Amino acid sequence: MKAISAPEKPGFLHLALFAALALAVAPVPGSPLMAQGLNTEGTIEAIVGSDVNTDEEAVADDEDRIVAAIEKTQDNAGEVRRRVSIERVDIVFLPDFGEEETAVEAKAAEFESRIAELRNEIQGSAIFYHALDSRSVLLSDVIALEFGDDDGVTIFVAGHQPGTRIE
Repeated sequence: MKAISAPEKPGFLHLALFAALALAVAPVPGSPLMAQGLNTEGTIEAIVGSDVNTDEEAVADDEDRIVAAIEKTQDNAGEVRRRVSIERVDIVFLPDFGEEETAVEAKAAEFESRIAELRNEIQGSAIFYHALDSRSVLLSDVIALEFGDDDGVTIFVAGHQPGTRIE
């Protein structure tokens, strides 16, 4: 008498093992996703990898520095693309930007298309984008960016620091 065995097709055992494995690891409907959300404590700091500081100052307080940063927008956009880490991010809000004609506003108007390119590079960089997003900064408000010698970056933003404007 001959013993009953699995069909003699060469891939049957492999197919049966694969089916069993697929059933074992199939997600259960309604189960929570296991990915770490951006709202989880420490997530933004882990992505950015540095301190994110904010400040407000008048355009006139640092007009030459801001104009120089705007003039280097094309180079800085390329640097944003290359950076994989930074030590410090300083976000400087310029609450009086747009209130009167200054050299900064004239330069920003002149470099409008390059500033748009810089914003696109920031949006494509997890480090820079999440540093801004963690402080509720809109990309459309970024007017310039400046890299420091100490592996830090200063981002100049038009408008008030979120949550500080009383109307």
